[in-house]
Amino acid sequence: MGKVAGTEDSTPLKFHVALSPDAYLQLDDVVSTRRTIPGRGTVVTSGVVTEVVARHEGAAFGSDVFLIADGILPANVQEIAEVTTTRVDPECYVPPRPGEVAIRAAGTARDAALYFDRMDARIPAGIGRDGEPIYLNLEFLDGTRGAHVSISGISGVATKTSFALFLMHSLFTSGALGTRAVNAKALIFSVKGEDLLFVDQPNARLDEKLRDEYARLGLPARPFASAGFYAPPLPGDTTGRPHVTGRTSGVTAFWWTLAEFCERELLPYVFADVEDEKNQYTIVVHQVTSRLRREAQVAGNDGAVVIDGTILRTWAEMIDFICDKVTDDVTRPDWAGPAIGLGTVNAFVRRLRSSQRPLTPLLRGDLDTSTDRPVAHSIDTSNQQVTVVDLHNLPERAQRFVVGVVLAAETGRKEQAGPGGLLFTMVDELNKYAPREGSSPIKDVLLDIAERGRSLGIILIGAQQTASEVERRIVSNSSIKIVGRLDAAEAGRPEYGFLPASQRQRATLARPGTMFISQPEIPVPLAVEFPFPAWATRLSEVADPTFSTGTPATGRPGSAERPDPFSRLPGAASDPWPDDTDDGAIDEPPY
Repeated sequence: MGKVAGTEDSTPLKFHVALSPDAYLQLDDVVSTRRTIPGRGTVVTSGVVTEVVARHEGAAFGSDVFLIADGILPANVQEIAEVTTTRVDPECYVPPRPGEVAIRAAGTARDAALYFDRMDARIPAGIGRDGEPIYLNLEFLDGTRGAHVSISGISGVATKTSFALFLMHSLFTSGALGTRAVNAKALIFSVKGEDLLFVDQPNARLDEKLRDEYARLGLPARPFASAGFYAPPLPGDTTGRPHVTGRTSGVTAFWWTLAEFCERELLPYVFADVEDEKNQYTIVVHQVTSRLRREAQVAGNDGAVVIDGTILRTWAEMIDFICDKVTDDVTRPDWAGPAIGLGTVNAFVRRLRSSQRPLTPLLRGDLDTSTDRPVAHSIDTSNQQVTVVDLHNLPERAQRFVVGVVLAAETGRKEQAGPGGLLFTMVDELNKYAPREGSSPIKDVLLDIAERGRSLGIILIGAQQTASEVERRIVSNSSIKIVGRLDAAEAGRPEYGFLPASQRQRATLARPGTMFISQPEIPVPLAVEFPFPAWATRLSEVADPTFSTGTPATGRPGSAERPDPFSRLPGAASDPWPDDTDDGAIDEPPY
């Protein structure tokens, strides 16, 4: 392509290439040059182009360009490419000498420059700017040498969710996992519509061109073959139907019985908002949680509980019962704890009562689960390779409750099962569940996964708009960092220090489908483009025109037709959510 330039300083970590008149180099091209060292042999220095400049040599003023173009002023056009070193082989760190020939690396030379030849197990991550595949080292994904993935970018433009799904597709179909693929699972929390409820269906836009793109990566162009879908039940519905509209078959409703709520000590996840650690009401939370576990007894087959002779079948009844116990002067010491002030109790009561609306559909004691055809209401990842939990119809507080409870349950299950299987857990909007400031039960679970999940076989794939707002320890424990389109202000944050200056600027211009991937073995992030999903990402993309008119959604036996959605709207005289929710407790300031 040219020769190592002598007009710029050449170092072992960065050098410049003056291009021949008929040659060109673009950003992200891989370049190699050689130098013979006495007693050491030939040293090959390879790197990635991180900047290219073109100038008129001989011009002194801006207006000289017109004279040069007219042939009046003699000058030459020269292009110089900046190359950031990725590999020196053998490791003799000497600068490339000016005048040495530089080539565009291809084939085995390219694999060596990008350390692909040292990856015992690798998975395709997309196509590079040179039209060749880019790979990720599986050892930094499966926990062998590292784990966890952090994906950042602007919502709707950075295609974070699409790339995370492509990464899972590559993991499961590339063959890199070998026999471990049988026990490898994926758990996906979907918070943006019902787009992920169709990943088991072929995309109507799947054509030969798209199949060829997948074939270049060594991947099949097909949807996820083994997938299970879960959605919350319809609010106000007593039959346990899933709350979905686009997909009418293959979706299971999930909820927790009040008996499970008490036995598994789930009350702290009701208070999943990030709180100041100085708040004292958390003492009441743990005291009540312990009391519920000891006192609650199963009542019947519908998940109801009986405590102190009182049968509780709904979350609203449970709230009223707890509030009565912690505010009554006689029972307060036992339920709220000794020496707990009334102000602290009132703070607990207010937050507990505010959970009635969002959590009522999820905490049930009024659905019979002991019929001839038992209803599976628990989220189970063992029966399929990919499990999608749809949360978009839930309020934000309920979403946090579900994510926290499910992740805690999966962590406990993996601890009991021991190492062996892999669970890739995708959490979108990670900054909402593990923000930089404050603490919460969900944040504690995510931190636990980030810090010791690799030893349990739990791999976190976190996606967020702004990595600067996510807990530092989670981002720093992610071996693979991926960036899509970034906001200019966000790109300047120190969390993106792994990006060279030129790539930070490019990240603000990146088009959908372009990602910058940083992995430990390669010093320079690589730009990749990944193919359009081979699976449907919305109902309109499903190839089968009869798909949405299939059998009824999984729910209660004998429920053949969906209820009228307007029937759930309360009347003026029977509004179940009155505006006046005063519990009679004395408010703390501000009143």
